[in-house]
Amino acid sequence: MTTPELPGASSQQTVPHQNQQIPPMPPTYGPPGASGPQDHAKAKKQRNVIGLVALIAAIVGFIFACIPGALIIGWVLLPIAFILAIVSLFLKDKAKGMGITALILSIVGTIVGFTVFFSVVASSAKDAFGGDTKVSAPTAEAGGSAPAAEKPAAKAGTRENPSAIGSVVESKDWRVVVNSVKLAATDAVVAANQFNDAPAAGTEYILVNYSATYIGNDANGQSPAFVSVDYVTADGKTVNSFDHHVVAPEAIDSNTLYKDGTATGNIAIQVPTATAGQGVLAVRPGMIADKVFVAVK
Repeated sequence: MTTPELPGASSQQTVPHQNQQIPPMPPTYGPPGASGPQDHAKAKKQRNVIGLVALIAAIVGFIFACIPGALIIGWVLLPIAFILAIVSLFLKDKAKGMGITALILSIVGTIVGFTVFFSVVASSAKDAFGGDTKVSAPTAEAGGSAPAAEKPAAKAGTRENPSAIGSVVESKDWRVVVNSVKLAATDAVVAANQFNDAPAAGTEYILVNYSATYIGNDANGQSPAFVSVDYVTADGKTVNSFDHHVVAPEAIDSNTLYKDGTATGNIAIQVPTATAGQGVLAVRPGMIADKVFVAVK
């Protein structure tokens, strides 16, 4: 007995393993106003107004930072440019090129500004404290060891051609004269104070007697300690009285001097015995004055 087929049953039967079709997904639309990737990329490249302002400030500040008389303008503009450049780098969808350039310029400009500032200060200090040093030949009564004609003024005072003992070394504030140099003065130095040590093997003490006269206009005066007299060995090494501190006989006084006041005395320097007479003295008449070299004999 057969089962009767229902009408339309064959049309509703599903064929085994038949692939079912999935309807296509509807297109995804972006936010209103965005028409595509190209427009979105263009939106990210919008002009950065703050970066532009920072760049202009950095350029102007850099220029003024190089001008000694207008440094203050550069110092005002460069920090402003630096801050604006930092702000411009954190803005979304804004170009960063001008902000980066402004940041670099503001940093470099600040370094240049400080360099110019310190060069101006150094130049002003040199003028104020007497950086230019003059040297003149010793007079006959000063007991110089060489006539003035043997030391041309244009060449005297160098290490290769030192000035003679008794030469006047002068800056704006100080006049210094090396009166005498006593080589092989070890016995006199050791005997001057019970705490003075004997010199190291192969060395000896020398005594340098000099006068320092204050000729500046400081109402508070200055100390002769502003003047330095060092010894330069034959092989070019500098030795001063503080390297091996001893109390020199009749040591020079370091108390404050006022205009036309003079201090005269000795300093003791430990030098190589074998070449003691081959060295020279480096005289600096003021803290930042130029050195003048004086012979030791």
